[in-house]
Order: sequence, then structure tokens, then C-alpha cells
Amino acid sequence: MPSDVIMPALGMAQETGKVLRWLKVEGDAVFKGEPLLEVETDKVTVELESPAEGRLADVRAGEGDVVPVGQTIAVVLVAGESLLQPTVAAVGQPNDRERRPLASPKARRLAAERGVDLGVVTGSGPGGAVVASDIEGSAGEPREASVSSIWRLMAERTANSWRTVPHFYLRREVDASRLESWRGIARAEPGLERVSHTDLLVKIAAEALRRHPRVNATWRDGAIVASAAIGVGLAVAIDDGLVVPVIRDADRLSLAEIVARRVELVEAARVGGLRPDDLIGGTFTLSNLGMYGVDSFDAIINAPQVAILAVGRIADRIVPVHGQPALRPVLQLSSAFDHRAIDGARGAEFLQTLASLIEEPVGLMR
Repeated sequence: MPSDVIMPALGMAQETGKVLRWLKVEGDAVFKGEPLLEVETDKVTVELESPAEGRLADVRAGEGDVVPVGQTIAVVLVAGESLLQPTVAAVGQPNDRERRPLASPKARRLAAERGVDLGVVTGSGPGGAVVASDIEGSAGEPREASVSSIWRLMAERTANSWRTVPHFYLRREVDASRLESWRGIARAEPGLERVSHTDLLVKIAAEALRRHPRVNATWRDGAIVASAAIGVGLAVAIDDGLVVPVIRDADRLSLAEIVARRVELVEAARVGGLRPDDLIGGTFTLSNLGMYGVDSFDAIINAPQVAILAVGRIADRIVPVHGQPALRPVLQLSSAFDHRAIDGARGAEFLQTLASLIEEPVGLMR
């Protein structure tokens, strides 16, 4: 049986996805797990992988098309399979799909818009397929210069969150001495050589969210919706913008498992290899700019989540200890909350728990 390529759902409220770019053209041989196309959702741009090994066929959505979640956009035929031909083909009429020049969906759309005959265009794509740049070149037009789809989506989402979510911020300065000690001890253990401050903060945030379920929620349709699981999203900067892959069930993972998952997600994000499954399940976001030398900053909530934690660098400062000046590594925290779901007191309690766990993480050092 043909395997359907289906528009996925990456969020609870997502209803559609947009086809951005086909990486394969109709008729191409494909392997299971091989990227077929890029899709933009309300969360990010991702690559959809082939559900089976075979040949790409029956492409039903062109580049730029907005498709309902769950709808089939193409199929993959295994060896020996073929699609049922239309009735006219059964009585000797040539099939439209067979007589059309090989071309990507976007190339077909551009050719139709500009009156270009695909049959006279030399294709530069796989197997001689006509691609969009061939049509643009044939018309003597330069490519349109614009931001990436990931950057545009980031801009739209952050602007919408800033306009619609009533942010308020709470800030806290914490002693990071024990956090530094924890990291030093952990890095001596097998499998934890790459442990970072971010990994420790993911584990701490997950524990704080477990103790404060009101923060581990979303705001939807005028109601606070509690989340059954804890998923900590990591804000990762890439060349094209910002993505937020998720460490799901972070409260149930060991530190070694968190490190392995963080390394996997960040490396995948930087090479454009994130899968749809890597981006779902987030209930809270952590943004760490300490590695860039930033002391502190305020972040924008990743709606529909109701809170985000912004973390700066750890820097030595003179602070009072038992009434005497002392040099200590200090960490600046800034947490933004959605005032529709969390009031000042609840936000302060959550930040207090975070600070306490950073200053005394002994119960998590396992």
C-alpha cells in the first residue's frame, strides 16, 4: 500500500501548515527517514521525512500552499506499486502526470503565473527537474532578497506575544557557588564531560515546575490549562533565527540524560536537522545568554506558555556574607510571567524556589 505523507501537528492549537520547499520532486527515489520537504507551522520550520522507502508520487500541495493538519500532501510508492490512473487514461488518453515535464511544485506555480512553458526550460534540479530558480532565471528576474522563513516566523510569534500577553518581570541575584561546585563534580563522572550550566538549570527548572504546577501551564481561550508533563524548551540561536527544541519529561530524566538530549537537540538545530517531534511538548522555556558575556536580560514569553527564564553569565562579585565582604560567583535571573495566569506572589514563590535550588542543589545531585 502507498504510504501517505501527512501534514503534521506540532502544537495543540495548530490547524494548518504551510509547504515551504520540496527537497524532492515527483518521481524521485526516496529512503525512509530522508527529508522530503520543509513545512512551516505556528511553531517553527521543520523537515518532513519520508515514511517509507520508494518513489515520491501524487504531490498534492505546492510550495506556498497552506494545508490542514492531517491532510495527505503526497504518497510514497514502494517498488512495483502505481497509482490508479484516471478513467480517461484507461481509454487510451495520455495521463497528465506522465506527459508533464518533471518540475517542482513551486516551479509549476511560478511558470503558470508568468506564462512560462515548462517544456522549453532546462531544469537544474535532480534528474533534470525544473526548479523555481530556473523559472526566475528564464524570466530574467533576480531572486527576491528576504529574511528566512524561520526568522519571519520568530518575528511574528514574538511580536504577537508582546502585543497580547501582559508580561511582568521578577529579577533575582543568586550565589552560584554550589552550582559551580556541582558542575565541577559532575564533569568528572563518565558521560557528563559535556555538562553545562544550562543542563543544571534545566534540571533545577524542572524540579521547580514540579513544585509549582501553576507555572507549568498554558493560557488558552481565557483559561489556565494545566500540563500533565514537564517539557523545558531551550532557546537556541541559529543562523536563520531562533528555535526552541524541547527536553520532554525533564523532571524524570537523570542529569546524564539531560546532557545527552541537550547536545543532540542543539547540534540538530544548528545543522537544520530538527524533527517535528523535537519541537512539541514544551511547557516552559529557558534562555541562557551567559556564554555571550551578558549579565542579565529580559525575555519574551513563548506563548501559550505562561513563563520564561532568562539567565545571564556567572561573574565574580563582592557581596556581603555574614556581614563581611566576600568574593562570590553571582548569577542574574530574570523571569517573565503571563499576568493572566500568574500573579506577583505566585511568580515570586516560583523564583524563590529556583534561587534556593541553585544555591543549594544537593537534593538534585544524583
